[in-house]
Amino acid sequence: MLLKLSGELFGEKDGKGIGFENFERIALQICDIWKKTGVELTIVVGGGNIFRGRERSTNVDEAAADYIGMLGTIINGIALQDALERTGAPTRMMTAFEIKSVAEPYIRRRAMRHIDKGRIVIFTAGTGNPFFTTDSGAALRAIEMHCNVILKATNVDGVYSEDPKINPNATFYDKLTYQEAIEKNLKVMDATAFALCQKHNMPIIVFNIKELKNLDKILQGEKTGTLVS
Repeated sequence: MLLKLSGELFGEKDGKGIGFENFERIALQICDIWKKTGVELTIVVGGGNIFRGRERSTNVDEAAADYIGMLGTIINGIALQDALERTGAPTRMMTAFEIKSVAEPYIRRRAMRHIDKGRIVIFTAGTGNPFFTTDSGAALRAIEMHCNVILKATNVDGVYSEDPKINPNATFYDKLTYQEAIEKNLKVMDATAFALCQKHNMPIIVFNIKELKNLDKILQGEKTGTLVS
């Protein structure tokens, strides 16, 4: 499976900055699930706690802003890898563009070999290209790695028609088709990610990060969050 972790999950109370205690907490839960289930696990991390390209100043080039955001995902990847290794989980971190001093460059066959050897593989830097989100990167890597499912952890219980923190009357969806998610312009993932998953029939489960400890039950089919398929 591929676990997509939004950058805000690693931030402080406002979702910004680096909250090392959050890396520790999430790593412990991931390691526990990994040991309990034996699942082949890959992870894609976002960088929204450090920098979001879409929140750039109007005088900053869009491509430059996206590259800054990609570097933010690498920072999160390093911190998550460190926390996972201290729990006893073997990991490899790979980047979509080369920063050899801290991680391996992404090579598909090498990534698959790491998975075969029982390592947790952390993918960072999105697709390595500007104008694509880390959600698109997650969809791409999940398809390349022949994953069975994408699990997207968020700060809400699943997919809503609007942000439930702003509109408490927003409609909750327990199940959606890819086309419905695209047509309704639901912001939980971008249209490119949904389109990729639709083409390759890759199911997506959007769930609350608080349910991460129950990931084994989710993998066994227990209903939680929103299923997009």
